[in-house]
Amino acid sequence: MENQNIGVTRSKRDLPPAHFSLKIQTYSLLPKTEVEKYDSGVFEAGGHKWRLSIHPNETEEGIGYISLYLAIAETDTYPEGWEVYADYKLFVLDHLQKKYLTVQDFDMKRFHKDKTEWGFAKLLTLEAFKNSSNGYLVDDCCEFGAEVFVYSRNKEWESLAMVKEPSDGTFRYEMENFSAKAQPSYYSKVFTVGERNWKLRVWPKGNAAQRDKAISIYLNLDDWKSLPPKRALYAKYKLRILDQVSGKHEQTTGSHWFSSSSSEWGYPIFNYDVG
Repeated sequence: MENQNIGVTRSKRDLPPAHFSLKIQTYSLLPKTEVEKYDSGVFEAGGHKWRLSIHPNETEEGIGYISLYLAIAETDTYPEGWEVYADYKLFVLDHLQKKYLTVQDFDMKRFHKDKTEWGFAKLLTLEAFKNSSNGYLVDDCCEFGAEVFVYSRNKEWESLAMVKEPSDGTFRYEMENFSAKAQPSYYSKVFTVGERNWKLRVWPKGNAAQRDKAISIYLNLDDWKSLPPKRALYAKYKLRILDQVSGKHEQTTGSHWFSSSSSEWGYPIFNYDVG
C-alpha cells in the first residue's frame, strides 16, 4: 500500500467493485471531444442515487491527470438541509494483473446541497495511465468503478441510569376496614419513585393460588407502556406491613427487572399471620 497524499490510501485487490463499473472503449477519443468531464449513468447504493464523473485531462503545474469523482444524484426531492454521510472507494482495473487499483479516503464524507461530489483530482497521472505496462489502458479500453457505504443515523440505542437512593422512595398505602374487603385485590393510588410511576397491589385474602392462606402483595410498574421495546427497568424494593401496636413490622426486600411482559412482581405469600 502506498499513500498518494495525506488521508488517501491506495491498494490493489482481486474483487471487482460491489456497486458500479464503467467500461470505456476507444478511450483515446474521449479527450479529443474537448469535454471537461464525462458523467456516467445513475446507480443506486445505500438507498441513494450516484454517478461517477471522469475528468480525462486535468492539468496542474504542467502535469496531466485523470480525475475521478463520486457525485450524489437526483436530490431534487430531498428535504431542505439534507445531508448524506458516506464512505466510498473508487477503482481502476489493471487488466494485466486482473486486479483493481483501489483509492480510498480515510475520512467519511458529507454530501449536501453545496457539496454534491467528492473524489480524487489526481487519481492517476496521464503518463502512468497511458503506459500500457501498468495495465490501466489496454487496447484503448479502461474500466472504472465505485463502492459506496452510506452511514445511517437510524440506529438503536439505550441508556442505563442507576439511582441509588431516590429522595421520593417511600410510599404508604392505608387500607381501612381491611377485614371487610370483598374484592379479590386492590390497587393503591399511583406514586412516583425514580421518575417512574408505581402502585401497590394487595390481595387481602391471597391471590388465586393462595386463597384464604395469606396476604399477597405486589409492586406494579404503572407506566410500563412507556418503556422502549425490549427494554427492562431494574428496581430494588422493600414491601412492608406495618405493626401499628408494637412496631414489629413484617418486611420483605427484593429486586426485579420490570418490563412490558413482567410489569408486576411480589409475593403471593407475604404473611401467614392474617388474623
